[in-house]
Amino acid sequence: MSQFHYALLHKDVDSQARRGRITTRRGVIDTPVFMPVGTQGTVKGMLPETLKEIGAQIILGNTYHLYLRPGHKLIEQLGGLHEFMQWDRPILTDSGGFQVFSLGDIRKITEDGAAFQSHLDGSKHLLTPELSIEIQLALDSDIIMVFDECIPHPAERDYIIDSTNRSARWAKRCRQVLPAGSSSALFGIVQGGMELDLRKQSVEQLLEIGFEGYALGGLSVGEETALMYDMMEYGLPLLPEDHPRYVMGVGTPENLIEGIARGCDMFDCVMPTRNARNGVLFTSFGKISIKQARYCEDAGPIDPQCQCYVCRNYSRAYLRHLYMSGEILASVLNTQHNLYYYQQLMAGARMAIEEGRFSAYRSEFYRQREAAS
Repeated sequence: MSQFHYALLHKDVDSQARRGRITTRRGVIDTPVFMPVGTQGTVKGMLPETLKEIGAQIILGNTYHLYLRPGHKLIEQLGGLHEFMQWDRPILTDSGGFQVFSLGDIRKITEDGAAFQSHLDGSKHLLTPELSIEIQLALDSDIIMVFDECIPHPAERDYIIDSTNRSARWAKRCRQVLPAGSSSALFGIVQGGMELDLRKQSVEQLLEIGFEGYALGGLSVGEETALMYDMMEYGLPLLPEDHPRYVMGVGTPENLIEGIARGCDMFDCVMPTRNARNGVLFTSFGKISIKQARYCEDAGPIDPQCQCYVCRNYSRAYLRHLYMSGEILASVLNTQHNLYYYQQLMAGARMAIEEGRFSAYRSEFYRQREAAS
């Protein structure tokens, strides 16, 4: 895996925060990093050029959705996902495990894989570890994830044990089916529910197989925030220091700051884009809902501290007008602002770790929120 490499550049003295660099065949990723979610070959509302302008280094695609529509073989025929969507920086693809989990009653887990009905047309499919890897290789992703089962919370311990062991067997099948010398890096996913001993067991099972990076899965599935932080605090230090560490599907700006403090390098979440489409904007002083009447005549920017294109050019009053009028531009501008905010939050964290002041950065992050409340 000569084209994929992780270098640990700096470590914080007061926490587990780390500053690193991932090298891939399609470019360098400075960590900690937030990855915008482009589920169906697009980050909703964003041109690839705009994503680059706001600082996105890597984005996500999704195996489940692209398999169902338009199909991985078509995308491969057209040159792979990068060519298909005109994005020349790294792409990470989720294996489809979380999407299958979210289907609930229309899916069944067996040793072979996950049998499910398409949410599009009800057609029946069997997604196996081997097929998940086949799809991701057809997409030509730079980082691919093992196929796993996302465990709900709460769940019975016996179920968690069975599921965690099955996910380990699936991870081994993913490793075995990936061609030798593949230019795609394969990440393992830690499961184990909210049980510390099973989390540790899952890590040990994955380390025995060996991967280019490791992720904590099965979080942000309904557990309390404090419990999620406990799982991060326990699980992240168990992962190899010389490999990237990824917490999947997390989350709020607060989640990111706390994840960094506990040693996480990579994050993804639909929160900034989904919230943007619902008129919720992230700022240095917390969230605001642009639909509120108080912004009807407000000539100020979303966030006076923000230097994004939206804050430099548009008023809260205009953004509220767009949203209340149902204009497509509302989603475009709101999304651009939210993703810029997330990218700047990560850039600030990277610089703070480099300069040995992450604790102060973390404290200032919370101070501004408390001052505004």
